[in-house]
This record gives sequence, structure tokens and C-alpha cells, in this order.
Amino acid sequence: MFVKFRYLFAFVLIILIPFQALSDQGEQGDTSEKAVLLILGDSLSAAYGLQQHQGWVSLLQKMWKDDNIPIDIVNAAVSGETTDGGLARFPRLLDQHTPSHVLIELGGNDGLQGHNINKIKNNLNSLVNVAKENNAVVFLQEMQIPSNYGRRYTQMFTQNFSKVADEQDIATIPFFLEEIALNQELMQNDGIHPNAEAQPMIAKFMDRHLRSLILDVQ
Repeated sequence: MFVKFRYLFAFVLIILIPFQALSDQGEQGDTSEKAVLLILGDSLSAAYGLQQHQGWVSLLQKMWKDDNIPIDIVNAAVSGETTDGGLARFPRLLDQHTPSHVLIELGGNDGLQGHNINKIKNNLNSLVNVAKENNAVVFLQEMQIPSNYGRRYTQMFTQNFSKVADEQDIATIPFFLEEIALNQELMQNDGIHPNAEAQPMIAKFMDRHLRSLILDVQ
């Protein structure tokens, strides 16, 4: 009886040990494949004037979670942020979250404040370089501003983003308010920030661009 039990016990071990090993490998694989997207942005990504859960970033994260997309989002957007402020905060954020991907959504406040065009471009380049030095894949969000400072300044501001992207060989995401900003019903009273109704539209827009970029480069 003891001999039979010993053989039975050995058989169970043979079956269970490989199963356990496969299970552990699967869990480790899932963890290693999960991307972390850090959004370094301003009020357009910080759900300005809204509850956080209403903002496009939260909606996008929920969308990816519901679809079992292995991407976690860290929203480091701060209302009023400039490229100067982003540069000051960026190294700490990278150390804290070690993202695999970074979306730089900055420059709008620089433009609205009339900052020097070359300085904005240099700051954007510096942000991209810092991200690359930390082994993160970088995406640059194109930004647009009203023509308060004249057509020449506005054009030079907009061109900054494609120039940086070309120089750095990184992907750009089209300005997500290009169509929304033309519809007053989708904007808050200040005419600058999208309202709650516009947020799901932005989330879908960003999903269409970001999901394929992030999953393709993994």
C-alpha cells in the first residue's frame, strides 16, 4: 500500500510541477509585456474644469482596461504647465514611474504666453532627449494656439512640433482639438478647454493613434 501511494505521489508531482512552472512563466510574461505610458501635459490632459474621471486620459485608461489592452497610463499633466515646468519635473517622474512610453503634450501655454519660439523648440528637444536617455519611446503631441500674436508667430509655433519630430525621428500625434475647438458646444466658456461632452471624443481619437503606436513598438 505504501509503495502504491509513493508512486501515486510521484505521478502527481510530475503533473503539477510543470503546470506550476508554466503558470509562473505566464504571469511573468504578462507583467514584462505591459507598457506604461506617461503623459507629460498641461490642462488639456489634466481634465481642467472637470472631475478627473471625466477627462480623456481616465476615459482612455478605462477603454484599454475594458479591452484588456496591456497599457497602464500615468497622468502627469498639470494645469498651466509650460515646457520649462515640464523639464523641471520630468527626471523625477521618470525615476518614479519608469515608463516604457512617454507622450509629451506641452507647449500650448508657452505659445499662449508668447514665449520665444526657439526656446520652446529647444525645450521640446530636451524633453525628448531626457526620455530617450531613460529608454522610453517618445511621442510628441502637436499643439495649436489662437493667432493672438500674429500669423507669423502662430505658424512658427505650429511648425516647431513637426521640426522636433523630424530631427528626433519620433512619431507625432495630431492636435486632438483641431475639429472640437471649432464647435462651441464642445468647449468650456473660456473657449480654450474642451468640456465633458468632448472628452470621450478625444479619448477615441487618442486611442486610434496611440494604441497601434505603443503595441507595434513593443
